Amino acid sequence: MHKRKKGRKLSRKRDQRWALLRGLVEALILKEKIKTSEAKAKEISGLAEKFITRAKKADLSSRKMLGRFFTPKTAKKLISEIAPRYQTRSGGCTRIIKL
Repeated sequence: MHKRKKGRKLSRKRDQRWALLRGLVEALILKEKIKTSEAKAKEISGLAEKFITRAKKADLSSRKMLGRFFTPKTAKKLISEIAPRYQTRSGGCTRIIKL
């Protein structure tokens, strides 16, 4: 059966789209709140959830993976400040609020 491909294109090529999403997720982690379009917010919501879940483990492989994706400052904040807040929660760490 034919299945649709996951994700939005956001009118960008693959590399540009990935750079945009990476920047938005990093801004979300550092500032803990960002203003963006609804489509971009929905797209980064799932990514942010995955990174928070990975940061909750805080083992060596998780730290290496987050260090490869983010700057050291962002990775440190994610592991030391944000992940402990959601330690007991199994999901639903991000919320999209329409303005």
